[in-house]
Amino acid sequence: MSKVVVFNSITLDGVMQAPARPDEDTRGGFKYGGWAVPYADPTFGKTVGQSMATTEGILLGRRTYQDFYAYWPHRKDNPFTDVLNNAPKYVATRTLKEPLPWMNSTLLQGNVSKAVADLKPQLQKDIVILGSGVLVQSLMKDNLIDKFILSIHPIVLGTGKRLFQDGDMATLNLIDSEITSKGVIIATYESVKSASHGGA
Repeated sequence: MSKVVVFNSITLDGVMQAPARPDEDTRGGFKYGGWAVPYADPTFGKTVGQSMATTEGILLGRRTYQDFYAYWPHRKDNPFTDVLNNAPKYVATRTLKEPLPWMNSTLLQGNVSKAVADLKPQLQKDIVILGSGVLVQSLMKDNLIDKFILSIHPIVLGTGKRLFQDGDMATLNLIDSEITSKGVIIATYESVKSASHGGA
């Protein structure tokens, strides 16, 4: 049985929007794209590598999937390109149709929570969610997130789309933490499953 793992970068005030590039996501007039780039260091790179080594599939929302597809296959100088190209990618969307353009991509059919719940017993290693805030929030409501790996950056933006929205509720246990040379806290949390929720 696989676990669903959220792997995201956030600010101290919980913003997850556009950490990597100025043009990554400008919705709502967001002008701080690329805020995570100055904090990259070998420790963070090692954590990414370790996470991907235990991953059997990547779960993406429609917008993150399209953004990644427009960017990563063209980055021939980055080892992460091969990882993303070769990894099985499961896409939650009501608007895209198969065949999806990126190699090894599968469209999740029907209700996304049921599709993810059905997928988990089919895989042995982790299913990692990158970005995809709306998808994370949806799966949280159905108790389908098993673990969060959050890179908490020492910056406050005061605006932007947050990973956790008003009304979201989760109880988490901290199981590991590390501080990078740039002051990023890489915190790993396990979800405490609630009997009041559905899902696995």
